[in-house]
Amino acid sequence: MTKEKTFISEARREQILKATIDVLNDIGYVKLSLAKIAKHAKISTGLISYHFADKEELIHHTLNYLIGAQLEFIDDWVKRETDIYQQLLGYIKATLTYQYEYVKNNVALVEIIFNARTEDNIPYYKLNEGEEDPLYLRLESILSEGQEQKVFSSDFQPKATAILINGAANESMLLQSDSFDNQNYQQELIKMVTKIVQ
Repeated sequence: MTKEKTFISEARREQILKATIDVLNDIGYVKLSLAKIAKHAKISTGLISYHFADKEELIHHTLNYLIGAQLEFIDDWVKRETDIYQQLLGYIKATLTYQYEYVKNNVALVEIIFNARTEDNIPYYKLNEGEEDPLYLRLESILSEGQEQKVFSSDFQPKATAILINGAANESMLLQSDSFDNQNYQQELIKMVTKIVQ
């Protein structure tokens, strides 16, 4: 396959994935179908089937796309900083900013994780039991490195603290509304985390 064909194929796959996210956001997983995705993307269902074997494969790729997009967004913020404390703040700010700016992605992610099932009727949230969430691992590594550098206190457990911080950040997704002050929430979370790590 030529580079041009590969590029076109990748662009088409991304178009289908984005259309799937839009439809998940609009009508939820239960009502999702290839026909509705095709209609939204203004393409044929045959074209979707050319790129993805079936609905299950499309959903699996959509899930990976969503997780990858969030991780890349957060990593970009963290990598701008060399100071470990600033990396921690960058992680928190990036996570909350992503929740605020990419509500559609978050809705699609929740729809897939809690409603989609494999052919064997296994819910997606049970598929990777025992595997660590890459976002949690990223934060845990920042916290551990801060302790190794003696910038952070040794009085907390990185894994438990990563779960606490991510839980608070993820909760903000459920609170999004016109009256929700994302900036204030961010400042309060940073204050709380700073007290824990210092």
